[in-house]
Amino acid sequence: MTALPAHVSIVVPTFNEADNIPALLTRIGAAVPDGVRAEVVFADDSTDHTCEVIEKEAAHCPFPVVLHHRPAPAGGLGGAVVEGFARTTAPWIVVIDADLQHPPELIFELIARGESAGTELVVASRYAAGGDRSGLAGGYRKLVSSSSTLLATSLFPRALSGLTDPMSGFFAIRRTAVDRAAAVDEGLQPLGYKILLELAVRCRPRGIAEVPYAFGERHAGASKSTAKEGVRFLRHLITLRTADPRARAIVFGMIGLSGFVPNLALLWLLTVTVPGLPYAPAEIIANQAGLLWNFALIDSFVYRNQRRHHRRTARLLTFAAVGNADLVARIPLAALLIAGGGMSPLPATALSMAIVFTARFLIVDRWLYRRLRARTTPTAAPAAVPVPDPAKPVPDPLG
Repeated sequence: MTALPAHVSIVVPTFNEADNIPALLTRIGAAVPDGVRAEVVFADDSTDHTCEVIEKEAAHCPFPVVLHHRPAPAGGLGGAVVEGFARTTAPWIVVIDADLQHPPELIFELIARGESAGTELVVASRYAAGGDRSGLAGGYRKLVSSSSTLLATSLFPRALSGLTDPMSGFFAIRRTAVDRAAAVDEGLQPLGYKILLELAVRCRPRGIAEVPYAFGERHAGASKSTAKEGVRFLRHLITLRTADPRARAIVFGMIGLSGFVPNLALLWLLTVTVPGLPYAPAEIIANQAGLLWNFALIDSFVYRNQRRHHRRTARLLTFAAVGNADLVARIPLAALLIAGGGMSPLPATALSMAIVFTARFLIVDRWLYRRLRARTTPTAAPAAVPVPDPAKPVPDPLG
């Protein structure tokens, strides 16, 4: 059998999982091999008595347990996992849910697979050969799971190559990969409960392996998979996909094109309800509907993590000013290209639109929504609350 590292950290994000904690810790304790020192870090967002149960059960555990109850659930479950990372000390970190749909007995098999294959990420997969997703309750959740997997792998074919279950919440990752993501400008920016997707795309782990497993039925409590989480997942996908400036420009342009729908709709309404209204003021008014539409989508999806530099009202007014300047600039620029450049009207108009679009994108992207340079990974988060084993002193995992 492949030699295991001497020290392993296990991160468990929790939200109202009080009834699952005793069985989870018992099964983890039974799975720890001889000679391996494990630590369990609970990153908790609960509103019930989960924290009290963790403290009570930790007193009987043969390994250190760290409880970090977050004052605010920033980033959802993914944010909890990242804060849990900051409180671990081992070279391998395993992420596992508390609902026992992920078998704790597989924890050290994941690490052994990573050690033998020399990879930085090992994923417990429901879709690999030998895996089973029958624990997903009902056809709806199975459809959502398979659709989300297909969408993610379609958007990130290179980053997710060889990964059959990018939606898995059960995986092992080397600290080296996590640290590499923390060293880049934007760091980790989790949103919702699909943290593996964030890690696979931003960390770019050197080598990915999978271990098939049977996704079990929930032991207790309620599923966290809701329509709200589905919306957050879509927002997260867009944020990850638009991290590259070229992709942002494409999405920016597509949203801009979609703005013609509310623009034309309001223009039609004005011409019908306000007889005699000249075209020019009607078009100026209708253009504002398109700008509002564009701003709502761009501000909420493309630049969700870059909105700290200006208040929303200031962002909207600046965006509207840039968008209206578009109208003013296009016509004289096209006229200049025709008169001074000898171009015919059609290519002159197309070139003027391309120039104005590029200028508008650069102003919005590089000035209005300046890319954040501060590290967003919470490596300097408040100290966790350690729960020691009364049988022997346990050092604070934060050192």
